[in-house]
Amino acid sequence: MDVIICGDSDAVAAEGAALVLQVLQKKSNAVFGLASGNTPLAMYKRLIHDSRAAGLSFRDVTTFNLDEYLGLQPTDAQSYRAYMQRELFDHIDIHPGNTFLPECGAGVDPLEVGPAYEALIRSRGGIDLQILGIGRNGHIGFNEPTSSLKSRTRIKTLTRETVSANRKLFDDAARQPKLAITMGIATILDAGHIVLLATGRHKAEAVRQSVEGPVSAMCPASILQLHEKVTVLLDEEAASELALRDYYGWVAEQKRNVLDSRKER
Repeated sequence: MDVIICGDSDAVAAEGAALVLQVLQKKSNAVFGLASGNTPLAMYKRLIHDSRAAGLSFRDVTTFNLDEYLGLQPTDAQSYRAYMQRELFDHIDIHPGNTFLPECGAGVDPLEVGPAYEALIRSRGGIDLQILGIGRNGHIGFNEPTSSLKSRTRIKTLTRETVSANRKLFDDAARQPKLAITMGIATILDAGHIVLLATGRHKAEAVRQSVEGPVSAMCPASILQLHEKVTVLLDEEAASELALRDYYGWVAEQKRNVLDSRKER
């Protein structure tokens, strides 16, 4: 696990966008796993700007989003489909037919959505790079505490804490979903590279438990310790509870030195 502590949230967004573009430069038909919520917003804006500046195209890219609310139609402004269109897809040249969310359309059995989504991911060759945020309770996607560490895409009941955190996004509390369909933890771990973004003091304890705590279903993000290629991008506030904070900075400095020496050869 590479823990990179950036100066501020803008630097986190820039680093995250750069990692996405590095994959795209090497593989024009890359498969990306995407996240919604507040944390990735700045990264998506930076990704739009930097991809245009570099002349990079998304026309052959495929994307799979982590989750979608159960009961919201794609046209609903609060759906994650609408979020992705608004914040990213409408601003890049990606083919609409290559953007997927675990949506449950009218007349579809919700219990069939998960297995179909898993099959679709496999049919596209798996996810090359997965973007994650993290909840205050350590959830990734909508895998709340106590989620099976071997779980696959399925329906999940949101915790009261998660519902409360998202309430400000809904003008009518009665319309706010309490259920979602989310990639499972095992699904996330199948990605070739995982990038977790966290900003703000309110995420510091979840970050500490995820990076330095025991691997436990009570903190789903802690399972990332077992993945061979994870990059954790933090601003100063999100990193503030880490016991080995200085060490992570030292490691990053040594890696930069190695990369610089390679460039000089």
